[in-house]
Order: sequence, then structure tokens, then C-alpha cells
Amino acid sequence: MPAGSSSKPLAEKLGIKPGFAVVVIRPPTDYARLLGRIPERVRILNRLDGRVDMIHAFVQTRADLESRFLPWKEALPPEGSLWISWPKQAAGVPTDLTEDVVRAIALAHGLVDVKVCAVDEVWSGLKLVYRTKDRR
Repeated sequence: MPAGSSSKPLAEKLGIKPGFAVVVIRPPTDYARLLGRIPERVRILNRLDGRVDMIHAFVQTRADLESRFLPWKEALPPEGSLWISWPKQAAGVPTDLTEDVVRAIALAHGLVDVKVCAVDEVWSGLKLVYRTKDRR
């Protein structure tokens, strides 16, 4: 089984908890199916608006990630998480992103990675959070 993959529904892999507000940016068309059953009172949003607990963004290029990273980070509470998903190399989707590139961009903006997962056959994901010392 590839690193980060499992038979768990995506909502469980991502750590979506009851009552979370989750912003999803440019998801694949079958995202709702991938999520599976979500916990009670979870709000899935398609734009940043008010309090959020998690952002899950799908990006294909380094330039796109670099230009959007700071606003996404600034929208997170200190205990929030930012999942960045990019196309796997084996998927045949043009991209200049890799796990190492995503990690480097995150570190440059003060976030660290704590988990990796396979979203589906095309997308990988890296969970980014504030360092413990930076949480209020």
C-alpha cells in the first residue's frame, strides 16, 4: 500500500471533527463521495468566510500555491489545519509540486507538516499546522 493511503473515508483521514467549518478550494468533482460520511454539524464551504477549522486546497503549480498560501494561513486559527493537495507524479497530471516543495513553502511561512495521505488515485495531501510554540 502506498505511503499515506488507507481504506478510511477521506473525512476520517483529514481529521474532520463534529462542528468543524471546512473550506474546500478547487476540489475534484467527486470530492463529496471521497469524503464519505461526515460528522454532525460539519459545514463544508467553498470560500473563506468567518471562522474556519480546516482548509483543504487543491493546487497544481508552485506559483499558484505560493501566491495563495499566506491568505490561507492567515485565515486559520492557531489550532487549525491547512491541507494542501497536489497531483501525484504517477497520475500524469502536469505539476511542478511534490511533497518536498509543499513542505518547503509551508516552512517558509511558519507551518509544519504533521501528516500525509492519499486523497485518491490522483491527489496526495499534506496536513500543515502552526508549530506548537506558535499556538496561543
